[in-house]
Amino acid sequence: MNKERCAWVSEDPVYIAYHDKEWGHPVFDDDRYLFEMLILEGAQAGLSWVTILKRRENYRRAFDNFEPAIIAGYSEEKVEALMQDEGIIRNRRKIESVIKNAIAFEQVQKEFGSFDQYIWGFVDRTPIVNRWEKHEDVPAQTDLSKQISKDLKKRGFSFVGPVICYSFMQATGMVNDHTTNCFLSGNKK
Repeated sequence: MNKERCAWVSEDPVYIAYHDKEWGHPVFDDDRYLFEMLILEGAQAGLSWVTILKRRENYRRAFDNFEPAIIAGYSEEKVEALMQDEGIIRNRRKIESVIKNAIAFEQVQKEFGSFDQYIWGFVDRTPIVNRWEKHEDVPAQTDLSKQISKDLKKRGFSFVGPVICYSFMQATGMVNDHTTNCFLSGNKK
């Protein structure tokens, strides 16, 4: 029996695995993973998500498994080396934003004890579960993603616009947007 999934999921095994095992699943107490998803969502800007998913292991290798403490210390030489890395998207602004975001991420950790405490505070540590019937009904951004974007930018983050923030919220389970026909819908009738 085939499982029914959200309409955006193609037959690509990478997409299926991501949809089934990650998208919409709440991620608590894992700052490294939250940082990874924030960076990958920013890398995706202007591209398809599957393009980034297929390069995910390359990103993990290139960016020291998304360890903010290491990335925050990257030099200009490291940026130049990353610009030559064919396994990632070689966009200087996006690469430099990873370093900028690692520095800002560490500041948030110092202020709140963890990035997890900060980001999940926007939803009182309770995922928002929607009941969208069709993929077309799912918004690209919300008032909350605009609020998060504004706060992240104020704290020095970049590539964190409202659409990227909403995608991050979906990716980390802060919001469950699995459509009602999907076997992962958190809100079946």
